[in-house]
Amino acid sequence: MDELSRASSYRDLMVWQKGITLVKLVYRLTQSFPGEEKFGLVSQMRRAAVYIPSNIAEGQGRHTTGEFVQFISHAEGSAAELDTQLVIAVELGYCSLSEAGPAADLILELRKMLNALRRSLLKKRDG
Repeated sequence: MDELSRASSYRDLMVWQKGITLVKLVYRLTQSFPGEEKFGLVSQMRRAAVYIPSNIAEGQGRHTTGEFVQFISHAEGSAAELDTQLVIAVELGYCSLSEAGPAADLILELRKMLNALRRSLLKKRDG
């Protein structure tokens, strides 16, 4: 029995739990960014991070597997967006590579988990 079958709520999904951890990492990381980025990169990074577990939750709360797949795809897009924004933050000198490392590592892990979840849902849907 896989994690998805055992989950009675999105809160039971490890991918959602790790998404929440990523949100906290991103919020902490962006606290030290320049003030002029509050409505720029900081806002975009925080939004993208929040969208990952939010889309997982919304998708799991939908009535069809197809809808869940769609929301997992949205979460995957947000993870890719956040990864890009993290690279930009490092390139602009707002944080160091070592400071960004934990978030980058977790984004990679989440992208793999989301991909696996999407494949599992498609397999379930297609029989």
